[in-house]
Amino acid sequence: MGKYKLVVSLEWKITYFKLLTAFPLFFPQNEQAVKKYGIASKYMVYNGPFVHKGGLAPTSLGSWSRTSTTGTRRMSADQNQLFCPKSPSTAYNLYQAGKFDGTILDAQASKQLTKSKGYTIRKVANTQYLQFNLKKYSKFKSTNLRRGISMAINRSSLSKTLGATYKVATTLTSSGLTTVNGEDFTKLAASSEAKKYTSYNKQLAKQYFETGLKEEGLSKLSFTLLASDDDTSKKLAEFVQSQLETAFGDKITVKVQSIPSKTKLNRVLAGNFECTLYGWIADYADPISFLDCETTGNSYNYGSWSNKEYDKLIAASKTSSGEAHMKLLAKAENILMVKPGGNSFNSSQQGLDDQEQGQGHYLQQCRRLLQLQVCLHR
Repeated sequence: MGKYKLVVSLEWKITYFKLLTAFPLFFPQNEQAVKKYGIASKYMVYNGPFVHKGGLAPTSLGSWSRTSTTGTRRMSADQNQLFCPKSPSTAYNLYQAGKFDGTILDAQASKQLTKSKGYTIRKVANTQYLQFNLKKYSKFKSTNLRRGISMAINRSSLSKTLGATYKVATTLTSSGLTTVNGEDFTKLAASSEAKKYTSYNKQLAKQYFETGLKEEGLSKLSFTLLASDDDTSKKLAEFVQSQLETAFGDKITVKVQSIPSKTKLNRVLAGNFECTLYGWIADYADPISFLDCETTGNSYNYGSWSNKEYDKLIAASKTSSGEAHMKLLAKAENILMVKPGGNSFNSSQQGLDDQEQGQGHYLQQCRRLLQLQVCLHR
């Protein structure tokens, strides 16, 4: 309505709509730039004090020069350069040489440098989990088999292996995302039964796993675990491999295949995988951002897990509000843990430091060179 007012009409009440408006996907677009947006500096548009100069490359986002003093009271730099080195160790070496102002740390460095000047942890709602290809491989269809795999993974040891910034995850929704009556949503969602299947118990894991093998008519389970080839993903996948082969002995063989992220994504999208290591970062501070991904037919439900009761609860939550909305989501989360389509085991503290503000701080953080994970900065 007019030049400066936008009216949005909703088909039903969305309790987290305000959070959605801070999500970059819903930001307004410059009509003249949309068709060629981002492919070269001359086609970019800006709403801040910096403009992009120079080319784009896989490991560099080029140079950003300040053209005005707007919004720069806390900035002294007239120019910023953004680089994306593939290896955190390479980035750290460049930081040590004075060529970087900030850098992401890998698991080992995050443990060694906790007391260093500039060490910073920025929290984000991120959960890592396994997705089994249930559509293509019947060997994963036994719920008991997947429960056994979940209980065979020592999440506490995993978090210590990856570094001080990684926390144990027993739900798909990350802890710290939102609260219900002053209590973290994940506590509302975790029933005693769910806790049973997400707690490390090697003996019980073996019982469930062997029951699952019998249900599928198998004497042994063999599969390839697909992961990205970055340092953290490799360590995570290798940890899972070690845990499962230690727990189940000659009843299981796990092969880890680490490949570039883009190649991995293409294979997953094509359904060309057995089991994949996957992660999700919430787009806004509502559990539906995580849980909607596991509904039947959702494009992010790569494993094709399906549960009618789960789908009904998610659908009902979308037309409810307040505490009723959260209770429906908590019931759905509980189903996901008791009858797992995958196994959540790891969440991290990294990236943005304020989920309540959604993604609204993303551009501001980038301008300050602080859109980092576990990082050192000057």
